[in-house]
Amino acid sequence: MKRISMMAIMPFVCFAAIACGQTQNSKEAAVQEESAPTKTPAKVYMVKEITPENLVRIYEALGRPATGKVAVKLSTGEPGGNNFLQPALIKDLVQKVNGTIVECNTAYGGGRAKTADHLKAAADHGFTAIANVDIMDADGEVALPVKGGKHLNEDFVGSHYPNYDFTMVLSHFKGHAMGGFGGAVKNISIGIASSSGKAWIHSAGKTKKTSEMWGNLPPQDDFLESMAEAAKAVAEHCGEHILYISVANNLSVDCDCDAHPEAPKMGDIGILASLDPVALDQACVDLVYASEDPGKVHLIERMESRHGIHTLEHGEAIGLGSRTYELIDLDKK
Repeated sequence: MKRISMMAIMPFVCFAAIACGQTQNSKEAAVQEESAPTKTPAKVYMVKEITPENLVRIYEALGRPATGKVAVKLSTGEPGGNNFLQPALIKDLVQKVNGTIVECNTAYGGGRAKTADHLKAAADHGFTAIANVDIMDADGEVALPVKGGKHLNEDFVGSHYPNYDFTMVLSHFKGHAMGGFGGAVKNISIGIASSSGKAWIHSAGKTKKTSEMWGNLPPQDDFLESMAEAAKAVAEHCGEHILYISVANNLSVDCDCDAHPEAPKMGDIGILASLDPVALDQACVDLVYASEDPGKVHLIERMESRHGIHTLEHGEAIGLGSRTYELIDLDKK
C-alpha cells in the first residue's frame, strides 16, 4: 500500500481549516452586524421665536421635569456687557421650576472675581429680582472625578453644587475669545468650575492658581479637550438630573465674560434644547453655518480660528455626548 506523507497532506488540512474558519467568522460577523443595535440620534428641539413662552415650551418638550432643588446655570454677565440672557426672557422658566441661579467666581479678575462683586453684578443686571442667586464657590470647592480624561482626573466645582438635586443648563450660545464658541459644554465646564477650577481647566491640569494660569496655557487643543473632560465630570455627577437649553441670540464673536464685547454681526437663530450637550452645541454650530445671513462669516472665523469644534470632537470621543442628532422643529408640530 502506498503511504501518503503527512507532510504532503498538511498544507491541504491547514488550508481547509483556515478557509472554514474564515467562512465561519464571516458568517458570525454578518450576524453581529445585522443584530447590532442602531444608535438612536440625540434629539435636539428648536423654536425660532425667542420669547419667555417658547423657553417654557421647549423645556416641556424635553420631557424631563426639573424637580427638587434646581440649579439654573447661566452667565450673569460681566459688568459693562449687555449680550447676556436677559432676566425678562428667562424669568418665567426659572420661576416655573423654582430655580436658584447659580454661578462661580471668575479666574481672570474683572467685576465677578469676588463673591460680593459677583452678587452686585447679578443684582445690577436684574437677576436677583427674579430668583435667588448662589455664587457656589463662595465657601470653597469640591472635586468631581473625571473618568477617562486625557488631561484631567478631577474637576473642581463650587462647594455648594452638590446641594442641588437637578441642573438646568441655560446657555447663551455665541462666540468666545478662547474656545471659539460658548454653549452648553462650556457652561457646565468652565461655568460650574470654581475660580481655581477654571485655572485648572484653562491650564489643562497644570495649575489651580489663578495668578499662574496665563503663564501655563497649554496647546489650544489641550485646553479644548480639558473643557470637554470637565463637562463630562459634571454630566456624570448629575446623571439624568440635568437638561440643556441654549438661546442663540446676540451672536457676538465675544462671550458674556467680556466687558466690551463686539456687537453681533448676524441675526438671531432661535432657542434649542436637548438632553445631550454635545448634540446641542453641534446643532447650534451647524445652524450658524447654514444661516443665510452674510454676517455669519465673523462668528465662523472666530470658531474656526480657535478650532472650537474640537471640544465637541473630544466630547464625543470620551462619551460626553454625540455629534449626531435629529433636529425637531417645534414650529412645525
